[in-house]
Parts: sequence; C-alpha cells; structure tokens
Amino acid sequence: MIRDKSAKTPAKDAPRKDAAKKAAPAKAGKAPATKTTTVPAGKKGIIAVAPPSFRRERALIKCGVWPVAGCDEAGRGPLAGPVVAAAVILDPDRIPRGIDDSKRLTAEEREKLFDKICATAQVSVAVASPSRIDRDNILRASLWALKRAVVALPEAPRHVFVDGRDRLDTPCDCEAVIGGDGIVLSIAAASIIAKVTRDRLMCALAQDCPGYGFEQHKGYAVPEHLDALDRLGPSVHHRRFFAPVAAARAKHMPWTVEPVPDLFAVTEVEVPVEASVGIDASANL
Repeated sequence: MIRDKSAKTPAKDAPRKDAAKKAAPAKAGKAPATKTTTVPAGKKGIIAVAPPSFRRERALIKCGVWPVAGCDEAGRGPLAGPVVAAAVILDPDRIPRGIDDSKRLTAEEREKLFDKICATAQVSVAVASPSRIDRDNILRASLWALKRAVVALPEAPRHVFVDGRDRLDTPCDCEAVIGGDGIVLSIAAASIIAKVTRDRLMCALAQDCPGYGFEQHKGYAVPEHLDALDRLGPSVHHRRFFAPVAAARAKHMPWTVEPVPDLFAVTEVEVPVEASVGIDASANL
C-alpha cells in the first residue's frame, strides 16, 4: 500500500490543546453568577419561623362565614394559679401589627399588643380556678374555660379556631389546630390576651401569698418555686394533686393526705365449710 505523503496528519498535541481550552477557567468578568448566603458569625443554625397569618379567617369570610374567633389558654403547666382562657374576634380592617405566638414575644411586646388587641377586637376571658383543676383535672378545666370564653364573646361566632388537639363543644363549628398559636392569627391574639391576663393575676397573688415568688416565675416549677414550696408548704393557690405540691403537702400537712390502699397486699379470707359435705373416693376425678 502506498500512502499519500502530502496528506496532513494531526499534530500529536492537538487534542491536549483542545482539552486545555475547555478546562481553562473563565475570565473574572464573565464568571457565571451564583447565589451565596452569608451567615453572620455566631448565627449559624438559626431557622426563620413564619408568623401566624389571617389566611384561614379570610377563607371563611370569602365563604360568607363571619364572625370567626380564635381561642387559646395559658397556665396548664404551672403548680399554682388558675388556667386563663381567652377568645378573640379580630377586625379584618384593623389588625394590629406584630401579633405572634405569645411565647415568641417579650413581656413588653405582649403588654403593648394586649392594649392594641383590646382596642380593636372583640375579646373575652374565662378563668378556671385551682379548685376546679383539682376537681376536674387540668385538661377538663382548660376546655371548660375555653368554652366559657367563646360563649362570653360580645358577638356569637360562627366558627371557632382552638389551639391544640381537642375541639370545643360550642354551638358553632369548632376547628382544632395543633400549634395554632403559631399558625392562625386569631389564636395568636388569644394567646397574648390569655398570657398577659394570667401574668397579671399571678402578680396579684404574689401580694396575697408572699415568699413563693409568683411575680417572677408565675407558678411554674422552677427551682426557686420548688425550694419555696418545700420550705413553706403549699398555699391555697397551689394545685393539690400536682406531684411537687402533693409531696410538699405530705411533708407539711400529712393529715390532709389520704392513704392509698395497697392493691397487691395479700389478705387471708376464711371460707366456711359445711361438715356434711363428703367426698366419694370411688368417683372418677
């Protein structure tokens, strides 16, 4: 075979040059734009939480359902003081800015929003005393107070949003929303009303029963409260059957503690046997 020597053959390094051109970085002025997020020092791990909205209420308004109320309670967990429930019907045209779950707000922010909500919305409050909590248990007392707050509204609502898992036995439709104080604006407003009202009540109880620090911890089981409870014993404002209170009551007032029967105790029972009863040994057993 005779090859044509005049035919041009590709240079050995030609593919390398092409690859080098493809791998060459782009010029500084023509680099593709990329979005970067700068996290400030010490702020890593922060997750932005969206505030509650009026979306569910507006959806009902568009369907012709109004008034719409939100209700929430404050004070399920403390060892002392009442449970306070609140119900709120917000005015769609005069909603105060900054309404959020009461737990996300400072005491000063709650106080300011409390006044604004009371000035622009329909508000009602109901209280379940420690004696009712002792009698009914904390869940039933809370639901009772929530229902009372809804019934006490100046205008009867046609729909109610309640924070939590349990719906209320109300004349109108009731919708339970888990985590509702961070989702539904009306519930968030009710959480502020309930929280501020209860905090004020606990400050008043602190003057009636000094030494417990109600004005500081609002009756919750913080170390300062547990120390005072162990030192002074329970007051009339404590919930008798909450475990730390029951322990303090057994220490300071043992005569008020009813003994609990031992269900596993073995007792001997005498069973009378008639003498006339005989056993036939020939019987097949």
